[in-house]
Amino acid sequence: MENTLFTAALWLGLALFATLLSIWLRISVALTEIVVGVVAQLLIGAALGSEALGAKSEWVRFLASVGAMVLTFLAGAELEPEAFRKSWKEALSIGLVSFAVPLFGGVWAAWVLLGWEPRAAWLAGVALSTTSVAVVYAVMLELGLNKTPFGKVVLAACFVTDLGTVLALGLLFAPFSVRTLLFTLGLAAGLWILLRVTSPFFRRYGGRTSELEAKYLLFVLFMLGGLAAWSGSEAVLPAYLIGMALAGTVGKDHALIRRLRTLTFGLLTPFYFIRAGSLVQLPMLISGFGVFLVLLLAKMAAKFVGIYPVTHFFRYPKGEAMYTTLLMSTGLTFGTISALYGLSHGIINQAQYSFLVAAVIASAVVPTWIANRFFLPRRHLERVVGVTQPEVQV
Repeated sequence: MENTLFTAALWLGLALFATLLSIWLRISVALTEIVVGVVAQLLIGAALGSEALGAKSEWVRFLASVGAMVLTFLAGAELEPEAFRKSWKEALSIGLVSFAVPLFGGVWAAWVLLGWEPRAAWLAGVALSTTSVAVVYAVMLELGLNKTPFGKVVLAACFVTDLGTVLALGLLFAPFSVRTLLFTLGLAAGLWILLRVTSPFFRRYGGRTSELEAKYLLFVLFMLGGLAAWSGSEAVLPAYLIGMALAGTVGKDHALIRRLRTLTFGLLTPFYFIRAGSLVQLPMLISGFGVFLVLLLAKMAAKFVGIYPVTHFFRYPKGEAMYTTLLMSTGLTFGTISALYGLSHGIINQAQYSFLVAAVIASAVVPTWIANRFFLPRRHLERVVGVTQPEVQV
Protein backbone atom coordinates (compact mmCIF):
# COMPACT_ATOMS: atom_id res chain seq x y z
CA MET A 1 0.00 0.00 0.00
CA GLU A 2 2.79 2.41 0.85
CA ASN A 3 4.29 1.97 -2.62
CA THR A 4 1.01 3.03 -4.20
CA LEU A 5 0.79 6.08 -1.93
CA PHE A 6 4.37 7.09 -2.70
CA THR A 7 3.72 6.69 -6.42
CA ALA A 8 0.55 8.79 -6.13
CA ALA A 9 2.53 11.45 -4.24
CA LEU A 10 5.10 11.45 -7.03
CA TRP A 11 2.44 11.95 -9.71
CA LEU A 12 0.69 14.73 -7.82
CA GLY A 13 4.05 16.34 -7.09
CA LEU A 14 4.72 16.34 -10.83
CA ALA A 15 1.25 17.81 -11.37
CA LEU A 16 1.94 20.55 -8.82
CA PHE A 17 5.25 21.38 -10.50
CA ALA A 18 3.54 21.43 -13.92
CA THR A 19 0.92 23.85 -12.57
CA LEU A 20 3.60 26.18 -11.19
CA LEU A 21 5.43 25.92 -14.50
CA SER A 22 2.27 26.91 -16.38
CA ILE A 23 1.93 29.98 -14.13
CA TRP A 24 5.59 31.00 -14.51
CA LEU A 25 5.67 30.49 -18.28
CA ARG A 26 2.05 31.60 -18.86
CA ILE A 27 1.11 28.58 -20.94
CA SER A 28 -1.68 26.04 -20.59
CA VAL A 29 -1.33 23.57 -17.72
CA ALA A 30 -2.37 20.73 -20.04
CA LEU A 31 0.75 21.38 -22.14
CA THR A 32 3.10 21.65 -19.16
CA GLU A 33 1.73 18.37 -17.75
CA ILE A 34 2.46 16.62 -21.04
CA VAL A 35 5.99 18.03 -21.18
CA VAL A 36 6.60 17.18 -17.50
CA GLY A 37 5.48 13.62 -18.27
CA VAL A 38 8.02 13.35 -21.11
CA VAL A 39 10.89 14.66 -18.98
CA ALA A 40 9.88 12.69 -15.87
CA GLN A 41 9.82 9.40 -17.77
CA LEU A 42 13.25 10.17 -19.23
CA LEU A 43 14.93 11.20 -15.96
CA ILE A 44 13.20 8.84 -13.52
CA GLY A 45 13.43 5.99 -16.01
CA ALA A 46 17.17 6.55 -16.44
CA ALA A 47 17.74 6.72 -12.68
CA LEU A 48 15.39 4.04 -11.35
CA GLY A 49 14.25 2.00 -14.35
CA SER A 50 11.63 2.38 -17.06
CA GLU A 51 8.78 1.17 -14.80
CA ALA A 52 9.61 3.44 -11.83
CA LEU A 53 7.09 6.12 -12.79
CA GLY A 54 4.33 3.50 -12.87
CA ALA A 55 2.62 4.83 -16.00
CA LYS A 56 1.55 1.31 -16.96
CA SER A 57 0.07 0.52 -13.55
CA GLU A 58 -3.58 -0.47 -13.70
CA TRP A 59 -4.67 2.17 -11.19
CA VAL A 60 -2.80 4.94 -13.04
CA ARG A 61 -4.39 3.86 -16.32
CA PHE A 62 -7.79 3.83 -14.62
CA LEU A 63 -7.44 7.35 -13.22
CA ALA A 64 -6.15 8.59 -16.57
CA SER A 65 -9.12 7.01 -18.37
CA VAL A 66 -11.60 8.48 -15.89
CA GLY A 67 -9.93 11.87 -16.32
CA ALA A 68 -10.39 11.68 -20.08
CA MET A 69 -14.03 10.62 -19.66
CA VAL A 70 -15.04 13.33 -17.21
CA LEU A 71 -13.14 16.04 -19.10
CA THR A 72 -14.82 15.01 -22.35
CA PHE A 73 -18.19 14.92 -20.58
CA LEU A 74 -17.67 18.47 -19.30
CA ALA A 75 -16.81 19.64 -22.81
CA GLY A 76 -20.07 18.19 -24.10
CA ALA A 77 -22.11 19.55 -21.17
CA GLU A 78 -21.05 23.11 -21.98
CA LEU A 79 -22.35 22.94 -25.55
CA GLU A 80 -25.58 24.90 -25.34
CA PRO A 81 -28.19 23.19 -27.57
CA GLU A 82 -29.47 26.52 -28.87
CA ALA A 83 -25.98 27.74 -29.77
CA PHE A 84 -25.21 24.46 -31.52
CA ARG A 85 -28.43 24.62 -33.56
CA LYS A 86 -27.50 28.09 -34.76
CA SER A 87 -24.01 27.07 -35.91
CA TRP A 88 -24.38 23.39 -36.83
CA LYS A 89 -23.39 23.97 -40.47
CA GLU A 90 -20.21 25.71 -39.37
CA ALA A 91 -19.27 23.05 -36.80
CA LEU A 92 -20.13 20.18 -39.15
CA SER A 93 -18.14 21.64 -42.06
CA ILE A 94 -15.02 22.36 -39.98
CA GLY A 95 -15.25 18.99 -38.22
CA LEU A 96 -15.64 16.95 -41.41
CA VAL A 97 -12.70 18.52 -43.27
CA SER A 98 -10.65 18.35 -40.07
CA PHE A 99 -11.15 14.58 -40.18
CA ALA A 100 -11.14 13.75 -43.91
CA VAL A 101 -8.17 15.76 -45.22
CA PRO A 102 -5.68 14.59 -42.53
CA LEU A 103 -6.94 11.02 -42.94
CA PHE A 104 -5.92 10.87 -46.60
CA GLY A 105 -2.92 13.14 -46.04
CA GLY A 106 -1.62 10.84 -43.31
CA VAL A 107 -2.15 7.76 -45.49
CA TRP A 108 -0.22 9.40 -48.34
CA ALA A 109 2.67 10.49 -46.09
CA ALA A 110 3.03 7.07 -44.43
CA TRP A 111 2.62 5.10 -47.66
CA VAL A 112 4.52 7.22 -50.19
CA LEU A 113 7.05 9.15 -48.09
CA LEU A 114 7.80 6.57 -45.40
CA GLY A 115 7.15 3.36 -47.35
CA TRP A 116 4.82 1.77 -44.81
CA GLU A 117 2.58 -1.14 -45.76
CA PRO A 118 -0.94 -0.13 -46.90
CA ARG A 119 -2.71 -1.28 -43.72
CA ALA A 120 -0.14 0.47 -41.53
CA ALA A 121 -0.49 3.61 -43.64
CA TRP A 122 -4.27 3.61 -43.25
CA LEU A 123 -3.87 3.17 -39.51
CA ALA A 124 -1.48 6.14 -39.47
CA GLY A 125 -4.05 8.21 -41.37
CA VAL A 126 -6.72 7.39 -38.82
CA ALA A 127 -4.42 8.26 -35.89
CA LEU A 128 -3.42 11.58 -37.47
CA SER A 129 -6.99 12.60 -38.36
CA THR A 130 -7.97 13.27 -34.74
CA THR A 131 -8.53 16.44 -32.78
CA SER A 132 -8.21 16.33 -29.00
CA VAL A 133 -11.41 17.45 -27.30
CA ALA A 134 -9.60 17.11 -23.96
CA VAL A 135 -6.75 19.46 -24.90
CA VAL A 136 -8.96 21.99 -26.69
CA TYR A 137 -11.48 22.09 -23.84
CA ALA A 138 -8.77 22.39 -21.17
CA VAL A 139 -7.13 25.30 -23.01
CA MET A 140 -10.43 27.07 -23.69
CA LEU A 141 -11.54 26.61 -20.09
CA GLU A 142 -8.39 28.33 -18.82
CA LEU A 143 -8.98 31.24 -21.19
CA GLY A 144 -12.74 31.40 -20.73
CA LEU A 145 -13.37 30.80 -24.44
CA ASN A 146 -15.60 27.82 -23.63
CA LYS A 147 -18.28 30.38 -22.66
CA THR A 148 -18.24 32.12 -26.04
CA PRO A 149 -20.09 31.14 -29.26
CA PHE A 150 -16.69 30.96 -30.97
CA GLY A 151 -15.42 28.41 -28.46
CA LYS A 152 -18.60 26.35 -28.58
CA VAL A 153 -18.33 26.00 -32.37
CA VAL A 154 -14.73 24.78 -32.10
CA LEU A 155 -15.64 22.24 -29.41
CA ALA A 156 -18.56 20.96 -31.47
CA ALA A 157 -16.28 20.63 -34.51
CA CYS A 158 -13.82 18.63 -32.36
CA PHE A 159 -16.56 16.13 -31.61
CA VAL A 160 -17.46 15.75 -35.31
CA THR A 161 -13.80 15.09 -36.12
CA ASP A 162 -13.35 12.45 -33.44
CA LEU A 163 -16.62 10.77 -34.33
CA GLY A 164 -15.27 10.41 -37.87
CA THR A 165 -12.06 8.91 -36.48
CA VAL A 166 -13.95 6.35 -34.38
CA LEU A 167 -16.14 5.35 -37.32
CA ALA A 168 -13.13 5.08 -39.67
CA LEU A 169 -11.22 2.90 -37.20
CA GLY A 170 -14.22 0.63 -36.83
CA LEU A 171 -15.04 0.38 -40.54
CA LEU A 172 -11.44 -0.13 -41.69
CA PHE A 173 -10.13 -2.46 -38.99
CA ALA A 174 -12.88 -3.66 -36.64
CA PRO A 175 -15.75 -5.48 -38.37
CA PHE A 176 -19.29 -4.74 -37.20
CA SER A 177 -20.35 -7.31 -34.63
CA VAL A 178 -23.26 -8.17 -32.35
CA ARG A 179 -21.48 -6.30 -29.55
CA THR A 180 -21.31 -3.18 -31.71
CA LEU A 181 -25.05 -3.40 -32.34
CA LEU A 182 -25.79 -3.91 -28.65
CA PHE A 183 -23.60 -0.95 -27.72
CA THR A 184 -25.38 1.28 -30.25
CA LEU A 185 -28.80 0.23 -29.00
CA GLY A 186 -27.74 0.52 -25.35
CA LEU A 187 -26.27 3.98 -25.89
CA ALA A 188 -29.38 5.21 -27.70
CA ALA A 189 -31.63 3.83 -24.94
CA GLY A 190 -29.38 5.27 -22.24
CA LEU A 191 -29.42 8.75 -23.76
CA TRP A 192 -33.21 8.62 -24.16
CA ILE A 193 -33.62 7.67 -20.49
CA LEU A 194 -31.14 10.32 -19.32
CA LEU A 195 -32.98 13.07 -21.16
CA ARG A 196 -36.22 12.19 -19.37
CA VAL A 197 -35.02 11.15 -15.92
CA THR A 198 -32.08 13.38 -15.00
CA SER A 199 -33.78 16.74 -14.57
CA PRO A 200 -36.69 15.57 -12.35
CA PHE A 201 -34.33 13.28 -10.41
CA PHE A 202 -31.99 16.17 -9.63
CA ARG A 203 -34.90 18.44 -8.65
CA ARG A 204 -36.27 15.80 -6.26
CA TYR A 205 -33.07 14.56 -4.61
CA GLY A 206 -30.28 16.98 -5.55
CA GLY A 207 -28.78 19.98 -3.77
CA ARG A 208 -27.47 18.02 -0.76
CA THR A 209 -23.98 17.75 0.71
CA SER A 210 -23.93 14.06 -0.23
CA GLU A 211 -23.17 15.14 -3.84
CA LEU A 212 -25.83 12.90 -5.34
CA GLU A 213 -25.48 14.62 -8.73
CA ALA A 214 -21.79 13.79 -9.04
CA LYS A 215 -22.36 10.15 -8.06
CA TYR A 216 -25.21 9.87 -10.55
CA LEU A 217 -23.11 11.28 -13.41
CA LEU A 218 -20.09 9.10 -12.61
CA PHE A 219 -22.35 6.03 -12.46
CA VAL A 220 -23.74 6.83 -15.91
CA LEU A 221 -20.29 7.56 -17.36
CA PHE A 222 -18.85 4.31 -15.99
CA MET A 223 -21.84 2.22 -17.06
CA LEU A 224 -21.99 3.43 -20.68
CA GLY A 225 -18.19 3.69 -20.84
CA GLY A 226 -17.94 0.06 -19.78
CA LEU A 227 -20.48 -0.90 -22.43
CA ALA A 228 -18.41 0.95 -25.03
CA ALA A 229 -15.20 -0.80 -23.96
CA TRP A 230 -16.97 -4.19 -23.98
CA SER A 231 -18.10 -3.59 -27.57
CA GLY A 232 -14.59 -2.72 -28.74
CA SER A 233 -15.17 1.04 -28.84
CA GLU A 234 -13.80 3.62 -26.38
CA ALA A 235 -15.29 4.98 -23.17
CA VAL A 236 -14.63 8.60 -24.19
CA LEU A 237 -17.12 8.46 -27.05
CA PRO A 238 -20.32 8.04 -24.97
CA ALA A 239 -18.94 10.56 -22.44
CA TYR A 240 -19.20 13.39 -24.96
CA LEU A 241 -22.67 12.30 -26.09
CA ILE A 242 -23.84 12.12 -22.47
CA GLY A 243 -22.50 15.62 -21.89
CA MET A 244 -24.31 16.95 -24.95
CA ALA A 245 -27.54 15.22 -23.93
CA LEU A 246 -27.38 16.74 -20.43
CA ALA A 247 -26.18 20.19 -21.51
CA GLY A 248 -29.62 21.64 -20.79
CA THR A 249 -29.56 20.22 -17.25
CA VAL A 250 -26.00 19.84 -15.99
CA GLY A 251 -24.57 22.60 -18.16
CA LYS A 252 -26.85 25.17 -16.51
CA ASP A 253 -25.91 24.12 -12.97
CA HIS A 254 -22.77 26.22 -12.60
CA ALA A 255 -22.11 25.10 -9.02
CA LEU A 256 -22.16 21.44 -10.08
CA ILE A 257 -19.87 22.18 -13.04
CA ARG A 258 -17.38 23.91 -10.71
CA ARG A 259 -17.34 20.93 -8.35
CA LEU A 260 -16.78 18.51 -11.23
CA ARG A 261 -13.97 20.70 -12.54
CA THR A 262 -12.31 20.64 -9.11
CA LEU A 263 -12.40 16.84 -9.10
CA THR A 264 -11.25 16.62 -12.72
CA PHE A 265 -8.44 19.16 -12.82
CA GLY A 266 -7.35 18.65 -9.22
CA LEU A 267 -6.99 14.86 -9.35
CA LEU A 268 -7.85 13.15 -12.62
CA THR A 269 -6.50 15.05 -15.62
CA PRO A 270 -2.91 15.29 -14.27
CA PHE A 271 -2.76 11.49 -14.54
CA TYR A 272 -4.16 11.68 -18.07
CA PHE A 273 -1.85 14.38 -19.45
CA ILE A 274 1.31 13.33 -17.57
CA ARG A 275 0.79 9.71 -18.61
CA ALA A 276 0.34 10.81 -22.23
CA GLY A 277 3.70 12.54 -22.09
CA SER A 278 5.36 9.53 -20.45
CA LEU A 279 4.45 7.37 -23.48
CA VAL A 280 7.00 9.24 -25.61
CA GLN A 281 10.27 7.33 -25.81
CA LEU A 282 12.81 10.07 -26.48
CA PRO A 283 15.76 7.82 -27.41
CA MET A 284 13.71 6.04 -30.08
CA LEU A 285 12.27 9.36 -31.20
CA ILE A 286 15.71 10.91 -31.64
CA SER A 287 16.99 7.93 -33.59
CA GLY A 288 14.10 8.22 -36.05
CA PHE A 289 13.48 11.94 -35.86
CA GLY A 290 12.84 12.23 -39.60
CA VAL A 291 9.94 9.77 -39.46
CA PHE A 292 8.44 11.60 -36.50
CA LEU A 293 8.82 14.95 -38.28
CA VAL A 294 7.13 13.67 -41.46
CA LEU A 295 4.12 12.42 -39.48
CA LEU A 296 3.79 15.60 -37.42
CA LEU A 297 4.11 17.91 -40.43
CA ALA A 298 1.71 15.76 -42.46
CA LYS A 299 -0.93 16.13 -39.74
CA MET A 300 -0.47 19.88 -39.31
CA ALA A 301 -0.22 20.62 -43.04
CA ALA A 302 -3.31 18.55 -43.84
CA LYS A 303 -5.30 20.25 -41.08
CA PHE A 304 -4.28 23.66 -42.44
CA VAL A 305 -5.16 22.75 -46.04
CA GLY A 306 -8.57 21.47 -44.96
CA ILE A 307 -9.69 23.81 -42.17
CA TYR A 308 -8.28 27.24 -43.03
CA PRO A 309 -10.26 27.68 -46.29
CA VAL A 310 -13.47 26.57 -44.56
CA THR A 311 -13.03 29.16 -41.80
CA HIS A 312 -12.59 31.81 -44.49
CA PHE A 313 -15.77 30.60 -46.16
CA PHE A 314 -17.58 31.32 -42.89
CA ARG A 315 -15.92 34.77 -42.78
CA TYR A 316 -13.58 34.23 -39.86
CA PRO A 317 -11.00 37.01 -39.40
CA LYS A 318 -7.48 35.81 -40.28
CA GLY A 319 -6.34 35.53 -36.67
CA GLU A 320 -9.39 33.53 -35.60
CA ALA A 321 -9.10 31.35 -38.70
CA MET A 322 -5.52 30.48 -37.76
CA TYR A 323 -6.44 29.95 -34.11
CA THR A 324 -9.24 27.56 -35.06
CA THR A 325 -7.01 25.70 -37.52
CA LEU A 326 -4.22 25.27 -34.99
CA LEU A 327 -6.48 24.10 -32.16
CA MET A 328 -8.17 21.64 -34.51
CA SER A 329 -4.67 20.33 -35.33
CA THR A 330 -4.20 19.00 -31.81
CA GLY A 331 -4.41 15.30 -31.11
CA LEU A 332 -4.16 13.06 -28.08
CA THR A 333 -6.87 10.69 -26.88
CA PHE A 334 -8.20 9.05 -30.04
CA GLY A 335 -4.83 9.36 -31.80
CA THR A 336 -3.03 7.31 -29.14
CA ILE A 337 -6.02 4.95 -28.92
CA SER A 338 -5.84 4.33 -32.67
CA ALA A 339 -2.09 3.75 -32.53
CA LEU A 340 -2.43 1.32 -29.61
CA TYR A 341 -5.19 -0.53 -31.45
CA GLY A 342 -2.89 -0.92 -34.46
CA LEU A 343 -0.04 -2.22 -32.31
CA SER A 344 -2.15 -4.70 -30.34
CA HIS A 345 -3.69 -6.11 -33.57
CA GLY A 346 -0.40 -6.39 -35.46
CA ILE A 347 -1.21 -3.64 -37.98
CA ILE A 348 1.87 -1.59 -37.04
CA ASN A 349 5.10 -2.54 -35.27
CA GLN A 350 6.60 -1.10 -32.07
CA ALA A 351 8.73 1.49 -33.88
CA GLN A 352 5.80 2.72 -35.99
CA TYR A 353 3.69 2.89 -32.86
CA SER A 354 6.31 5.01 -31.06
CA PHE A 355 6.61 7.44 -33.97
CA LEU A 356 2.82 7.77 -34.28
CA VAL A 357 2.30 8.33 -30.56
CA ALA A 358 5.12 10.88 -30.46
CA ALA A 359 3.65 12.75 -33.43
CA VAL A 360 0.17 12.71 -31.90
CA ILE A 361 1.42 13.98 -28.53
CA ALA A 362 3.60 16.64 -30.19
CA SER A 363 0.51 17.80 -32.05
CA ALA A 364 -1.09 18.45 -28.66
CA VAL A 365 1.76 20.78 -27.72
CA VAL A 366 3.13 22.54 -30.81
CA PRO A 367 -0.07 23.87 -32.48
CA THR A 368 -1.58 24.89 -29.13
CA TRP A 369 1.50 26.87 -28.14
CA ILE A 370 1.63 28.62 -31.52
CA ALA A 371 -2.10 29.38 -31.40
CA ASN A 372 -2.05 30.91 -27.91
CA ARG A 373 1.24 32.70 -28.45
CA PHE A 374 0.52 34.39 -31.78
CA PHE A 375 -3.18 34.10 -32.68
CA LEU A 376 -5.12 34.51 -29.44
CA PRO A 377 -8.67 35.76 -30.30
CA ARG A 378 -8.61 38.67 -27.88
CA ARG A 379 -11.92 40.18 -28.97
CA HIS A 380 -13.68 37.08 -27.68
CA LEU A 381 -11.69 37.14 -24.44
CA GLU A 382 -12.79 40.70 -23.78
CA ARG A 383 -16.40 39.48 -23.70
CA VAL A 384 -15.69 36.86 -21.05
CA VAL A 385 -16.73 38.12 -17.62
CA GLY A 386 -13.92 37.95 -15.09
CA VAL A 387 -11.06 37.46 -17.55
CA THR A 388 -8.73 40.42 -17.73
CA GLN A 389 -5.97 40.73 -20.23
CA PRO A 390 -2.97 40.27 -17.83
CA GLU A 391 -4.47 36.98 -16.58
CA VAL A 392 -4.74 35.37 -20.01
CA GLN A 393 -2.39 32.42 -20.30
CA VAL A 394 -0.69 31.72 -23.59
